Amino acid sequence: MPLNRRKFLKKSAATGAGAVVVGAAAAPAAEAAPERGHDRRHPKRYSLTVMGTTDLHGHVFNWDYFKDAEYSDQAGNSMGLARISTLVERVRKEKGRRNTLLLDAGDTIQGTPLTYYFAKVDPITAKGGPVHPMAQAMNAIGYDAAALGNHEFNYGIETLRKFEDQLDFPLLGANAVDAKTLRPAFPPYFIKKFHVPGAPPVKVAVLGLTNPGIAIWDKAYVQGKLKFPGLEEQAAKWVPKLKAMGADVVVVSAHSGSSGTSSYGDQLPYVENAAANVARQVPGIDAILVGHAHVEIPELKVTNEATGKTVILSEPLCYAERLTLFDIELVRGKCGWEVESVAASLLNSNSVADDPRITRLLKDEHAKVVAYVNQVVGTATATLTTAEARYKDAPIVDLITKVQEDVVEAALAGTEYAALPVIAQASPFSRTSEIPAGDVTIRGLSGLYVYDNTLVAKLMTGAQVRAYLEYSAEYFVQTAADAAVDVEKLTNANGRPDYNYDYVSGLQYDIDIAQPAGSRIRNLTYKGAALDDAQQFVLAVNNYRANGGGAFPHVATAKELWAESTEIRTRIAEWVTAKGVLDPKDFASADWKLTRNGTPVF
Repeated sequence: MPLNRRKFLKKSAATGAGAVVVGAAAAPAAEAAPERGHDRRHPKRYSLTVMGTTDLHGHVFNWDYFKDAEYSDQAGNSMGLARISTLVERVRKEKGRRNTLLLDAGDTIQGTPLTYYFAKVDPITAKGGPVHPMAQAMNAIGYDAAALGNHEFNYGIETLRKFEDQLDFPLLGANAVDAKTLRPAFPPYFIKKFHVPGAPPVKVAVLGLTNPGIAIWDKAYVQGKLKFPGLEEQAAKWVPKLKAMGADVVVVSAHSGSSGTSSYGDQLPYVENAAANVARQVPGIDAILVGHAHVEIPELKVTNEATGKTVILSEPLCYAERLTLFDIELVRGKCGWEVESVAASLLNSNSVADDPRITRLLKDEHAKVVAYVNQVVGTATATLTTAEARYKDAPIVDLITKVQEDVVEAALAGTEYAALPVIAQASPFSRTSEIPAGDVTIRGLSGLYVYDNTLVAKLMTGAQVRAYLEYSAEYFVQTAADAAVDVEKLTNANGRPDYNYDYVSGLQYDIDIAQPAGSRIRNLTYKGAALDDAQQFVLAVNNYRANGGGAFPHVATAKELWAESTEIRTRIAEWVTAKGVLDPKDFASADWKLTRNGTPVF
């Protein structure tokens, strides 16, 4: 996974960075002598604005491909790079284009049918293939640099490298290193000089850091090729080098949240959401553009433990719904440029219209994807709905578990786990999903699985599965055998949401809701026989649950046998496309039912 140094240096020179030494620091400069003629009463000043986006996830247009309509939500948000372009041009006009820098903090080429289409349907890696629409848009807007996100790796190294090659700016990842040499596999940093009339230029360094969770989430692509050390240790390595190269301002673009937590438990020694840790532990940083967490943080102030200096963090909302502005004020002191203040704020994409330059640029690509998601991929023999899926075993949810079983069985074929039975979990995410009888479209299927979850295979025992089911059954309100049943009051006990209630396929069991929580699973069998607590199973489970989401017992600590980055939603579409006919006899199964003292509720 060698770094393309020639390309990086060429890009650096083109953007004013000059010669950048990658992988080695310049010799520390001697302490600067006071400048001749320095005017203490009227020092030179310079104002720099660093703009930032993150977690774009393929959103160029203010469009919902799953609804085939303009995007809208209850909060009134708008999204897409076409809106960001309008905001960026407005800021450049106000501040002066030469006084601005535009960055991104990663997760660019995955997340919408637009990005899936140009990775899988009309791939950019094909001979004579297209230029990725995200590359076209970001080049046209004029990004200066972007950090690698974990989802950049979802379609494999070849797709990522092709995307990188199509960009006019560097993809940064100081902690994405070659697995054998431990040298940077991507440019660690970017440096740009800003001209100041009558004074030496201001030198701004941008350090890119990505998420160590890539080693888990995209293990199939990166194992043996890349390693992802912790953000804190890599920032501590590179920031002093950047200062030694003469950087007056150090900005970090980090695809890592600020909470200090990890979703992958103790599988790695590195923190997933480490941006605030970096600010606290590593001296010399002025601002951090935060990504990955999909939360909106206008401005977060973190005190560096070594210097007492305040470091400013900001995370713009994902999907190009917000643009971060770091307004940095510098003053020319007797020893050079000094950062006097940093302030962060957000601009809202719903306050402007699309930039017609961007929408015109990508109208053909957009039209292709709209046609793609609306294409018919199969025929449903019956209407499938989630209307009663919370309290009745619904075939539409069985479709999800069947797809997950098939994918995991194929993935484990030829391994030591191939002979183990595969069972699967799925939740009734929506109460309104419906696949009508007749034509089935990709867009229609997508409404069944509303989250971007991916699939994981975990090794579980019968006893652990039993505990898992008992925990899931806490979703139901205890209802006496002689009480009236109101389906609107039957579920969501103690506020548990629908997405934290799981079906488990491949087993048969009753849920006796007349019993107290913890003793509801009855008649639990596998292939007609009482479940053996020592029996081993492979549980096909979504990554949210596998990482501890919902606090289901055992699953987060269970041995992981396999994982992938393709969304379950995509796997469902692929399965239906291959079948051609969506017939419940191919996937529906009678796995569970609600009872009261042994008598079925329905």
